[in-house]
Amino acid sequence: MREKVIVITGGSGGIGATLAVLAASRGARLILAARREKELREVAARCGPGALAVPADVTRREDVERVLAAALARFGRVDIWVNNAGRGITKLVSELTDEDLDDMIRVNVKSALYGMQAVLPHFIGRGQGHIVNVSSMLARVPYAVQRSAYSAAKHALCALTANLRMELAERYPHIHVTSVHPGVVATDFGLNALHGGTDSHAIPGAQTAEQVAEVIAGVIERPRADVYTRPDGQRMVCDYFAAEDMGEAERRPPFVHRLPSK
Repeated sequence: MREKVIVITGGSGGIGATLAVLAASRGARLILAARREKELREVAARCGPGALAVPADVTRREDVERVLAAALARFGRVDIWVNNAGRGITKLVSELTDEDLDDMIRVNVKSALYGMQAVLPHFIGRGQGHIVNVSSMLARVPYAVQRSAYSAAKHALCALTANLRMELAERYPHIHVTSVHPGVVATDFGLNALHGGTDSHAIPGAQTAEQVAEVIAGVIERPRADVYTRPDGQRMVCDYFAAEDMGEAERRPPFVHRLPSK
């Protein structure tokens, strides 16, 4: 990771901030993007004098393009682009509004699409690069029905990620495209969810942001297509999709069907 130029969206807190500090400690050059300017600059300061903070709303295509331009102006290249920005929701499918679904798609899918499309010509021109999209276990399995539209958005992100990977595979084998699937992480994700929600720090078994950042750092150092941050994550997904009757599988642990907790 030393001397690699890494863009991280959602870099003002949680997984993004933790990954930034870890990557900086391993010699990476950082460009951090997020809407919260004060917090973003504080994280950049923790990463050392070379880190660049670019206040931006990554749900706006022009802001994402500005992040890329700033990275190229500072470092001359980008090696890894991490689409980490995202937000949850606490709302059952039966209760969703148009605005709820639009918000989840805008924050969790379009922001990543803008990042992929912005950096891809640069990667193609160099013949190499790595896009890392931070998805979720909820993109694979319906563990928490109150995260309905978030789960749907992350499903969509996984589909875009896989299709881009296949699009590039033959002509550009040195451009890697990765999905990373965390489970529950002890960050402010739950508190920041649309319509509020349970504090993720209080959920038993939640991973630390440091544990998740280590997994992402590992996939940056050794690119793979699809990665789970919990050791048992991939097995859980395989068991669910291999079930003869998914409905029966959903009636057994670890699936959760509680009503939203405010």
